[in-house]
Amino acid sequence: MSRSRTRETEDAVIREDTIHAVIHHAEPAYVAECLELAVVTQGKTLDEVVQNLRRALALHLEGENVAALGLHQRPRLELIYRTTIR
Repeated sequence: MSRSRTRETEDAVIREDTIHAVIHHAEPAYVAECLELAVVTQGKTLDEVVQNLRRALALHLEGENVAALGLHQRPRLELIYRTTIR
């Protein structure tokens, strides 16, 4: 079993401790889209799009029962940058 998962034996729930997002450059901005949650944002720079994504995720999860979403209380964010070879 991967380190990013934990199994609760009582109810066999698997909780992710990582939220994954893909970032790509779509002129004139960078776009980030989460794979597990319905969160999409953009920014003029990579730093800005990551900052915007963290804020959007915090707002999305605010007041939610993250365990009910299958997530740990403080999930990590793993980013994938997609680009093409020219």
